[in-house]
Amino acid sequence: MDYIGELTEKGKAAKQAARKLATMSTALKNQALLAMATALEKKQGVIVAANAKDIDRAQANGMPKPLIDRLLLNEARILTMAEGLRQIAALPDPVGEAIGGWLRPNGLAITKIRVPLGVIGIIYEARPNVTVDAAGLCLKAGNAVILRGGSEAIDSNKAIAEIIAEAAYAAGVPAGAIALVETTDRQVVSAMLKLNQYLDVIIPRGGAGLIKTVVENSTVPVIATGTGVCHTFVDATADLAMAQEIAFNAKVSRPGVCNAMETLLVHEAVAAQFLPAMLERYHQAGVEIRGCEQTMKYHSAVKPAIAEDWAAEFLDLILAVRVVNSLEAAIEHIAAYSTRHSEAIVTCDYEHARRFQQEVDAAAVYVNASTRFTDGFEFGFGAEIGISTQKLHARGPMGLPELTSIKYVINGNGQIRN
Repeated sequence: MDYIGELTEKGKAAKQAARKLATMSTALKNQALLAMATALEKKQGVIVAANAKDIDRAQANGMPKPLIDRLLLNEARILTMAEGLRQIAALPDPVGEAIGGWLRPNGLAITKIRVPLGVIGIIYEARPNVTVDAAGLCLKAGNAVILRGGSEAIDSNKAIAEIIAEAAYAAGVPAGAIALVETTDRQVVSAMLKLNQYLDVIIPRGGAGLIKTVVENSTVPVIATGTGVCHTFVDATADLAMAQEIAFNAKVSRPGVCNAMETLLVHEAVAAQFLPAMLERYHQAGVEIRGCEQTMKYHSAVKPAIAEDWAAEFLDLILAVRVVNSLEAAIEHIAAYSTRHSEAIVTCDYEHARRFQQEVDAAAVYVNASTRFTDGFEFGFGAEIGISTQKLHARGPMGLPELTSIKYVINGNGQIRN
């Protein structure tokens, strides 16, 4: 099938499905979500086999290990995906929720309610779990979804999409509500960006290049998820044992994800006490450290940082480290280089914690916790569509409410306007 024909066919089906989804009962949507979760568990062997093809292809093409980790699916990750669907089923249905209401002097009763966005196009890269998260969240919020994953995950995505769509349709969801674009031609992305006839919104989820392409070229409205140049600042009053655990987790636990720390900032008052052991721990874990002149004094493996390192989203076991002389200097550095995703301070000073959370402009601002928690599942949303770093419509992990718009419903008894 040519990609224009595929998009048109799936767009028409999604548009028709969206009209039915908008009024579908919460009970039926939840039933479908639970059926999807069960299907994932029962057919995990099919998914793992399909994923193995993607992994083999990625290794043959020299894909970096952190990106292969993002691509990898195993039993534990599939069970987590299924649990995410069950969490979504357990969440309140946002559709029809009254979020405001008032009575006008002329007797008109006006109510502001949540309604589905309609048909959502999602363009994403190597993480096949997004296929499940996006389909589940869109379904619960009453939206049809057209998914376009990266070519590196095509076998995984095809297997997952077929399994969850089949389960959803058997539970009563209208056909066409969950669609995966199977054409891997890069031109399909450009075509989706102009698919205003069928798509109500596009959400890109991936690297800076993908997001930039979508934002700059789409005629369909875009909710932009952002890259993650995330920082952790170890303050002069920090509990240094706590700071070491947080800073290690934020970088090493999964370096290829957007909520991983890319730059560590350390107050000069504790640098001599904190950095030698911290840098050695990173070194033992295989982290390449790029530091400022002061940082280089504390470990022989530290390479000199260049200007571009402070703005880099490495998505790898690479870390920029800088020693700063004050809270203000840390905040200034973050203001200069942050992508406004997730930022953290480790401190025992209440006033510094308060100032950091007030003055740092980011979707998620932490005190004494790892930036790795910026995630829909961890926030209790069941899953997420992505982390929005923009300020219009949605910001931070995008759960169910962010996948709705609003409608005003007005009730009168014969009023006319003079």
